[in-house]
Amino acid sequence: MKVFVYTATDVQGNTIKNARMSAEDVNDFLEKIHEKGLFCSNYKEVTNKKSGTLHKFKIKELSYNCRQLSAMLTSGLTLVRALDILYKEQQNDAAKQVFRDVYEEVQKGSSFSDALRKQQGCFPDFMVSMIQAGESSGSLDVIAKRLEEYYDKQNKLNSKIKSAMMYPIILAILCVAIVVGLFTFIMPTFKDMLTEKDMKGLTGALFAFSDSIRGYWYVYIAVVLILVFVIKYSLKIPDVRYKFDKLICKMPKVGKLIVKVYTGRFARTLSSLYSSGIPMVEALQRSSSVLGNSFIEKSFVTVIDEVKQGEQLSVSIQRTGIFESMFCSIIYVGEESGALDTILEKSASFYEDESDEAIQRLVGIIEPVMIIIMGVAIGFVIAGILPALYNSMENVA
Repeated sequence: MKVFVYTATDVQGNTIKNARMSAEDVNDFLEKIHEKGLFCSNYKEVTNKKSGTLHKFKIKELSYNCRQLSAMLTSGLTLVRALDILYKEQQNDAAKQVFRDVYEEVQKGSSFSDALRKQQGCFPDFMVSMIQAGESSGSLDVIAKRLEEYYDKQNKLNSKIKSAMMYPIILAILCVAIVVGLFTFIMPTFKDMLTEKDMKGLTGALFAFSDSIRGYWYVYIAVVLILVFVIKYSLKIPDVRYKFDKLICKMPKVGKLIVKVYTGRFARTLSSLYSSGIPMVEALQRSSSVLGNSFIEKSFVTVIDEVKQGEQLSVSIQRTGIFESMFCSIIYVGEESGALDTILEKSASFYEDESDEAIQRLVGIIEPVMIIIMGVAIGFVIAGILPALYNSMENVA
């Protein structure tokens, strides 16, 4: 699917500028323009990856749109009418264009899931799979409700993580600002009070560091930017990303808390997919991929193969050693009782509550670390300056 940016005039003579449309090729694009009753005066194909996506919907946007869609379908509106209203309600022009394309595709006879899939990169695969399952079972309104609940919970979790991380981020910025301030503005004021004899050992090293920051601050900034770029680029390399994600899951204390967050998200996703009638193998593939952890996703390749061969899900997951034993036991109970979808839903709610506590604990670990770093930096300055100042005072006396 290609993306075209165009300028056109409608039948009333209104000019539409910089509008976007997805199409298979130029002929398909011109045919769609003709169907809309537009006269295209200029168009070009978007080639770069960043602009190639019409509009990638965020979790908050998906939560809102699924809520609106669920309410309209539940109240008895047809899908076409609901999409027409959704298209007109969009505040963002790019989002409005996407929903307009979806609306027109459905109006022409395409299924809702196919229309979403044609907007490549705009909607997550999870949502498309759920919609497709709803169309197959004839329960699109129920699926829309589940999507609303799923994205609403994801949005709340993301908001909690952002809120919880706000204080540590502010503390980290404050820590850096204090350290830079100490070495840039405060330490130089004591330099004239010290003799060459005093500028030895720790004192000399601290003042040398202070001078280098003041004289070559641009080098430090360049080094930080290069490090950020290298880390960001390295994490795009599959092997590096795999090792990094594995390290996150296996870290002492912190790893267990992060895995709890993953467990809650995995349980909710698997519950939503499986209870919607999606086969277990596909549900496992989707559930492991939405976590954004390559180590877990790679581990689940083996789980999926074993489930295909008839192995119990609980046993396969237990072998990975990722999730805690209690979660595997819960899945085992669901398999034995034949109520896996119900058990998964209840465990998802439980682990989502556990995720909230895990986030608070993670923040509780980060905060003292930041304070310790700040204290160590100030301690070094005091240990380097005070003895030298004391000696200088004795010499004056």
